[in-house]
Amino acid sequence: MTKKTQDLKPDTVLKNYWNNNEQFADLFNAILFGGEQVISPDELEDADTEESSILEHREYAESIKASRDSIKICKKSLTHGVEFVMLGLESQEHIHYAMPMRVMGYDYGTYKKQYDSNAKKYQTKNGMTDDEYLSRMKQADRFTPVITVVVYYGDNPWDGATTLHGMLNIPDKMKPFVNDYKMLLVEARQNDLIFHNMTNIAFFDMLKVVLDKSITKNEAKEKVIKYAIEHNVDKTVVMTVAGATNRKIDYHALSKKGDVTMCTLFDEIEKEGMIKGIQALIESLQEMEIPYNKTQNQLMVKFSLSEDTAQEYMDKFWK
Repeated sequence: MTKKTQDLKPDTVLKNYWNNNEQFADLFNAILFGGEQVISPDELEDADTEESSILEHREYAESIKASRDSIKICKKSLTHGVEFVMLGLESQEHIHYAMPMRVMGYDYGTYKKQYDSNAKKYQTKNGMTDDEYLSRMKQADRFTPVITVVVYYGDNPWDGATTLHGMLNIPDKMKPFVNDYKMLLVEARQNDLIFHNMTNIAFFDMLKVVLDKSITKNEAKEKVIKYAIEHNVDKTVVMTVAGATNRKIDYHALSKKGDVTMCTLFDEIEKEGMIKGIQALIESLQEMEIPYNKTQNQLMVKFSLSEDTAQEYMDKFWK
């Protein structure tokens, strides 16, 4: 039997979405140039996203790889000679407070990879000065610049630093002498980006509604259903919205048409969000060594569950 509801892995659906050159170019034009069409989809080619293997320190490389919770898409402009990188945070509930430093590490990895590749050309000193040979780099050599953007899909406002300085405790007199590193951040839940690609417009419009905590879940569901129907939103966009917010989706329902399809979809989203909340509460109370029976009672009160239903969740998530 085919599984009706299956996990949409954020890294899969978001990579598929942003690998589209039209959508990728439109995103960077919106972020960098206020919507002006500077970057053309035709000038983009896929670039290698692997950076951990070229970091100098093995332990650091392994920690980066082990803790990676982002979707990385990398494309190089053949016209502008710039490498564009998009990092999309998968986590719905958490903000990465070390993200500026992490972006700095990703960018360093890109430059280090270029340096290593370039240095392989210089195995002998022929035609090089002493300084150039020592550097394994000629004075005139230049590397491709990289521009990294972070897209945050969480429903809480980003309250972390957006610069390296924001992560440091620097005396005011010393601040001018401490190198800074900034990151370009886009919050899917709220932004004023100007898009021209209709798919991107629908994608971010729907994300803003799904991630809006100022309205009830039912209100959000009704608004998104109405939007999707009125704008004839493609199924792949709906799937990407669900994947970006780390939800499950009913593929069987999506094969149907009309209001019932969208209702079923967002019922799934709402249910999945509640289950994640139940799991998080159980795990948190267990870590605080709250007794089993008190934890079950808290579930019943907070989520309006019957004793039998609460017991089922306790059996599933209590470790």
